[in-house]
Amino acid sequence: MPGYFSEASFKFLRSLARNNNREWFHAHKAAYEEQVRRPFQRLLTDLQPVLAEVSPHYRSEPKTVGGSLFRIQRDTRFANDKAPYKTHQGARLFHERGRQVESPSFYIHLQGGECFIAAGVWHPQPDTLRKIRHFVLDNPGSWKAAAYAPAFRKRFDLDDSEMLTRAPRGFPAEFEFADDLRRKNFVALRAIDDAVMTGPRLLSTLHKDLTGLAPFTDYLCAALDLEF
Repeated sequence: MPGYFSEASFKFLRSLARNNNREWFHAHKAAYEEQVRRPFQRLLTDLQPVLAEVSPHYRSEPKTVGGSLFRIQRDTRFANDKAPYKTHQGARLFHERGRQVESPSFYIHLQGGECFIAAGVWHPQPDTLRKIRHFVLDNPGSWKAAAYAPAFRKRFDLDDSEMLTRAPRGFPAEFEFADDLRRKNFVALRAIDDAVMTGPRLLSTLHKDLTGLAPFTDYLCAALDLEF
C-alpha cells in the first residue's frame, strides 16, 4: 500500500521555516498542496472507517474548510512572533459535539523529526479543567486504569510540560494522584518516526495508536459528560 507523505513533505515545511513570508508561500503554494495538504486529506479520508471502529462519536473530516486539518496560516493578532505561517501541519480528529462544547480530541502532527500523535484536552478553559480534576478525584481507580495501565504507558507518555507547582486550591495534597491534579493539560502522546510517517505502515500504525488512546479519551469524555 502506498504511503501518504514523503521526504518532499518535510522538505517543504523546512523550506517554509526558512522562508516564512507570504511572497514565498504563494510562489510555492502548489508544492504545499501536492506535498502536504492533499496527502493529509487522503489520510483523513482513510482514517474515517478506522476512527469509526474506535468511537462512533469522533470524526476525521478531510474537507478543506471546517474539517480536521488546521490552517497553515498562523493567528498573529496577539503574538509577538508575526511569522505568517506554521512550520508544521496538524489535524484534529474531533468529537461530534466539539463545535458546541469543549471536548477531547485526537491530534496528528507532521513535522520533520517531530511527528507525533496525541489525544486529550490542550489548554482547556478553567471550567473544563475543574471538571476533569474533580472527576479524577472522585474516580481514581478508573483514572489509574485509563492513564497508568502498563500497556498504555509503554506506548504513550503524559504531557507534563505545564504543571502547577502544587495541588490546586481545594484539592487534597495527599491524594494518590495529586501530581495529576497539577496538570494544565490532560494529554497523552507518542512520537512517530519520520520513516513511519512516510512509509506504507502509517495507517495501520495510527489505527493501533487510536485504539490505544481510546480508554484515556473515553475517561476524559466521561469527565465532561460526553459520549464515547
